[in-house]
Amino acid sequence: MNPANSVLLTDLYQLTMLQGYHDAGMEETAVFEFFVRRLRPGRGFLLAAGLEQSLGFLERLHFTPEELEWLASTQRFSPAFLASLENLRFSGDVHAMPEGTVFFPDEPILRVTAPIAEAQLVETRLINLLHLETMIASKAARSVLMAPDRLLVDFGLRRAHGAEAGLLAARASYIAGFAGTSNVQAGRLFGMPLYGTMAHSFVQAHDDEALAFEHFAHAQPDNVVLLIDTWDTEAAARKVVALAPKLTRAGIRIKGVRIDSGDLAGHARRVRAILDAGGLEHVIIFASGDLDEYALRDMLAAGAPVDGFGVGTRMDTSSDLPYLDCAYKLQEYAGRARRKRSEGKATWPGRKQVYRRHDADGRMAGDMVTLETDSQPGEPLLIPVMRGGRRVAPAPSFAEVRRHAAENLARLPQALRRLEAFDYQVEIAPALHDLVAEVDRSTFSCRSV
Repeated sequence: MNPANSVLLTDLYQLTMLQGYHDAGMEETAVFEFFVRRLRPGRGFLLAAGLEQSLGFLERLHFTPEELEWLASTQRFSPAFLASLENLRFSGDVHAMPEGTVFFPDEPILRVTAPIAEAQLVETRLINLLHLETMIASKAARSVLMAPDRLLVDFGLRRAHGAEAGLLAARASYIAGFAGTSNVQAGRLFGMPLYGTMAHSFVQAHDDEALAFEHFAHAQPDNVVLLIDTWDTEAAARKVVALAPKLTRAGIRIKGVRIDSGDLAGHARRVRAILDAGGLEHVIIFASGDLDEYALRDMLAAGAPVDGFGVGTRMDTSSDLPYLDCAYKLQEYAGRARRKRSEGKATWPGRKQVYRRHDADGRMAGDMVTLETDSQPGEPLLIPVMRGGRRVAPAPSFAEVRRHAAENLARLPQALRRLEAFDYQVEIAPALHDLVAEVDRSTFSCRSV
């Protein structure tokens, strides 16, 4: 059994609240929305990801007999309540922004409408999935913007925070525009292109560096990318030049070299000169080693002749900003709008829609957050993806998701294409302000009785 698929992968309070709803006979429809409260410093926008895994979770939602037996053994829950969980399945509706959609604070990217027990129970796992993939996709998109014409590969599995995080980070980076991943299981599960070279240990295991290169070339004749910084980077580049004619006679063409340490830009310039002088103008230079969007920007701005980058630890952990200030909050129950008024965490009530305007050049020009029933100019971003617990359409292909993300990134205002934060205009419609006043008056009246 995969523990990541268990409904018990949740917080205890979800189950204690469910018992409370059960005992009180509260079974009416609830509306919850997932959104980000505010951008962390250094981020100008976010890229929605994780919807596919979220819908898969909702489709599979159920308690197994073994899980119910274990819950009973904790003696926290009544037999009647546990019996009610035997047939619990997700039967609700979901509206969401398609994966690859650019979004901003206060804009819901997913809305769940379902009986309150179902809508409440899924909170923890939905946040878990949407938060991770959105955070990584948003980080990856910044590298794509900094190096739009370079080969970008996810190299982060070994430093990701666990197996699922490594898989989903690879997926999220691919949505954002990366060319592929070194993660073999991600290639198998998601159909992502796989990229890989060699480790320093392969060179170290040989007494002669040139012999290591030759052995690897014969082992992988269609993907000869040689790691040249184990001992002396420039000396290794000269060995590559010397080896090339021998490999050519064997029908093997050197594809590239990888530099993983030191002054990457400086090494790249010197290696490029060595390769070109040796007639290997076709051989690409691939760089890796603690890279992120800032390193890519600086290297390319300095004219470093690097054709591709392996981006790993800093992207797969989103090391500069390792979390989003996100939430999944109740916005309506039993036909009445609800809202949280906590200091610094107040919410906008009701079922919402986001409308996006574009300028004459097709660039994003501003968003409006309003009620679902309050039509506004622009493109509505939330669409129905599940009704009655079933998807309204087959999942889009990965190519379609990537294309949607690329189109969204292409429509960013120029100021948002830089790494410095920029305040994009997100308006809250008068209809929402009016509803806040109405809900607050109603809440105050109820508390006064």
